[in-house]
Amino acid sequence: MSSTLFEKIINREIPSDILYEDDLSFVIKDINPQAPTHLLIIPKKVIPKLSDASEDDQMILGHLMLVAGKIADQLGLDETFRLVVNNGAKAGQSVFHLHLHLLSGRLLNWPPG
Repeated sequence: MSSTLFEKIINREIPSDILYEDDLSFVIKDINPQAPTHLLIIPKKVIPKLSDASEDDQMILGHLMLVAGKIADQLGLDETFRLVVNNGAKAGQSVFHLHLHLLSGRLLNWPPG
């Protein structure tokens, strides 16, 4: 099975500006930003889609949420950001390695999409 784009980034096969990294995750800027701040919070463990996660992944999923809060605080986003997870191609997922989108810096209307 071939590596995902995100695996290649974390393995340093593809250059990327990693803004944050720990044992379980890393954060990069989205190459196609939809807001002035658009980051991707990515687990190092490959989970293709959120619907593929198991109970064994509960800690990693919670960790991603905590990283989102930490990076938002570090960037001074004043608690004004949105997290998005696309699950499957019809929901807009283009890289099949679970990731959270953190968006901020503009008005984010509701409902999205």
